[in-house]
Amino acid sequence: MLSVKISIMRNIKLLLEYEGTRYEGWQSQRKKHAPTIQETIEEGLRRITGGPVDLVASGRTDAGVHALAQAAAFKTDSTIRVDALRKGLNSMLPEDIRVIGAEVAPLDFHPRHDAVKKTYFYLIGLSPALPVFLRRYMWALPYKLDLKAMEEAASHLRGERDFCSFRASGCGAKSTVRRLMELEIKRKRKMDFLTFSFKGEFLKISLSADGFLRHMARNIVGTLVEVGRGRISPEALPGIIASRDRRKAGPSAPAHGLFLERVYY
Repeated sequence: MLSVKISIMRNIKLLLEYEGTRYEGWQSQRKKHAPTIQETIEEGLRRITGGPVDLVASGRTDAGVHALAQAAAFKTDSTIRVDALRKGLNSMLPEDIRVIGAEVAPLDFHPRHDAVKKTYFYLIGLSPALPVFLRRYMWALPYKLDLKAMEEAASHLRGERDFCSFRASGCGAKSTVRRLMELEIKRKRKMDFLTFSFKGEFLKISLSADGFLRHMARNIVGTLVEVGRGRISPEALPGIIASRDRRKAGPSAPAHGLFLERVYY
């Protein structure tokens, strides 16, 4: 009697942490000398599972953007236990990418389509001499910002809006309407790093939405900074939104200050 091997497909959800400095973002570029987060993890997964892997994330973070808890998933007929997969994958990954969680998800689970909210935060350093250990993770600005004006501008962005003026060229989203649930600007007098606590002037801008367009978070931050500098008035925000013209909003903030904090399902 012939034995028949039955393959059972599983959908594995991963929770990822990465420092994006040396990567060209999440999405595979299919180019030499342009490492991406997706390609780096997929290579490790192919070695472990012995088959092709298509790793899908909750969103395609830009080059230089960091993640504290990026969600991703892939389907496989490999029978390896998820705890063994996590440990094995971590042993193959470079030190700036880590799998901090792994579990079997329903076969119809999709990291991007099923997400109900994503939270990012952006760090800005306003101190005249920003500590060298923080420069990789925040935007150093050599001038003061009007926080009251920035908060007034933020009030025009919260809620369901057409964020066409805040998306980058090349964005393939069919709809530019998003619901920005949270946009909070917090002044901080110190920043903790490892066992140190650096004193100074810092801003943390938190953004939560049901989805983000390409560069949307960075473009919002860049616009708020222009408001803080007095180059854009808070009252101009409704007109900028209505224009649906990217040129009306502020420049994009540098990628290295942005962190994907959490994805909600």
